[in-house]
Amino acid sequence: MIERESMPCDVLVVGGGPAGLAAAIRLKQINEELEVVVLEKGSEIGAHILSGVVHDPKALNELFPDWKDMDCPIGEVPVTDNWHWVLRKNGKFPMPHLFMPPLMSNKGNYTGSLANLTRWLGEQAEGLGVMVFPGFPAAEVIYGDDGAVAGVITQDMGIAADGSQKPDFQPGMEIHAKYTLFAEGARGSLTKQLKAKFDLEKDCQPQTYGLGIKELWEIDPKKHVPGRVIHTQGWPLDNDSWGGGFLYHIGDNQVALGFVTALDYANPYLSPYQEFQRWKHHPDILDIIEGGKRVAYGARVINEGGWQSVPQLAFPGGALIGCSAGFVNVPRIKGSHTAMKSGMLAAESVAAAIAAGKEHTQLDDYEENLRESWIATELKKVKNAQPAIAKLGGDFGTVLAGIDMWMRTLKIGLPFTLKHTPDYTHTKRADLFDPIIYPKPDGVISFDKLTSVAYSFTNHAEDQPTHLKVKDMELQKVSELGEYAGLSQRYCPAGVYEWVEDEDTGEMTYVINGQNCVHCKTCDIKDPNQNIVWTVPEGGGGPNYPNM
Repeated sequence: MIERESMPCDVLVVGGGPAGLAAAIRLKQINEELEVVVLEKGSEIGAHILSGVVHDPKALNELFPDWKDMDCPIGEVPVTDNWHWVLRKNGKFPMPHLFMPPLMSNKGNYTGSLANLTRWLGEQAEGLGVMVFPGFPAAEVIYGDDGAVAGVITQDMGIAADGSQKPDFQPGMEIHAKYTLFAEGARGSLTKQLKAKFDLEKDCQPQTYGLGIKELWEIDPKKHVPGRVIHTQGWPLDNDSWGGGFLYHIGDNQVALGFVTALDYANPYLSPYQEFQRWKHHPDILDIIEGGKRVAYGARVINEGGWQSVPQLAFPGGALIGCSAGFVNVPRIKGSHTAMKSGMLAAESVAAAIAAGKEHTQLDDYEENLRESWIATELKKVKNAQPAIAKLGGDFGTVLAGIDMWMRTLKIGLPFTLKHTPDYTHTKRADLFDPIIYPKPDGVISFDKLTSVAYSFTNHAEDQPTHLKVKDMELQKVSELGEYAGLSQRYCPAGVYEWVEDEDTGEMTYVINGQNCVHCKTCDIKDPNQNIVWTVPEGGGGPNYPNM
């Protein structure tokens, strides 16, 4: 047994993103005497934050009514115009705004960097007395004798790849709390364990995901229109897979552009990364970025299950908030506002419980309050959008999704809720498809994966145990390689996974380049046998996103 130091606090927040920081801030606003700790696995607050972003300030208005006077970076570029393009290979069809439900409007929203908004929230939290610890990933949940969550243990530092302790070994710390809020983001490693232990998904649909890949470009000032928002659907994906692109004109002659591919695609030869590279060569996208230069790259999965995939949120000693629970409005491609609001609601329940002398109890009022909040109102309007497209394809599914959103906006709604199945179950055998031959990158508009990873500024200590655990390597060889043609080489946007043939024996070896990992979590979701488990590496490892 490793001897560990311990630290008590009133409230522990696991994850320093928008939800976790909003919770911490709200707790200190309610009771400045509360001891609140935030753990963040990235090297700094904001280092692992990746989003478009077109930010809806609804929750921010509630958290800081005067945020516009507080040097908040998200308020610098308001949305000025909003376009939705249906792409074909060499052209586009602009979808008229008349066809779009009011909830799809971006009026009153702001383009910018969610990472920078998160850094600003971190500053506000520390200013209120929150103890914020970047570089400290939570590796294990602590349970009390009664089975309630009582805190977490942070990841050990200084473990060599062979499992031995290096000279700079530092054991992780036990942090004990009266209540623990989990704000790990989509597909959090501890959240997965909590869902299983407390059977939190017994009354909801499985969560589904999309892989969002983003780049930041500096473009010709003559082409830059601050506040212009463009979304696309259609090409380059066929009707058996779905997703879409975004291109947001932010400040400083920059555009944030990216592509989201739903991870329920069937063809194992499809590469979300390569689809994004193809998308950039569409004439209408190329016209904007040609002559510019890329300055940053990143990738992260996004919750797409919607309202019917929201699990039970509260359990003894803690709760799920933000993308750990999954409050993304998929048609709007927005979730930071709902994430922040969930953190604020949880904070209010926690503060009330502690004020009543309670600890380690189940926060049922948080669950009830959230399900009666504007989060629920917003997500219920769009709950059939994602599964409609998943089941019927991009063309017919979009029509049904639009009809359903309009009807729910008019308080009618179709008399059913569409269901989900897990993304990995949709993957079909490779022998049912022809390989997809993608164009080679030109090094100007499109790029290879390893070059892209360099623009995510990702770094991991090399001499440490791999944080990507393959449960059964023989199954990986027989099934992932033999049946699915090694699809991990294509779904991973960072070149982490390779099947390498031995020149002498012809034997195939599975190589895991864990140092490339951008913490997107795709492997944990899309592996057809659920044979890969993503765990936290040493603190501070992973991407270091600037202005993303």
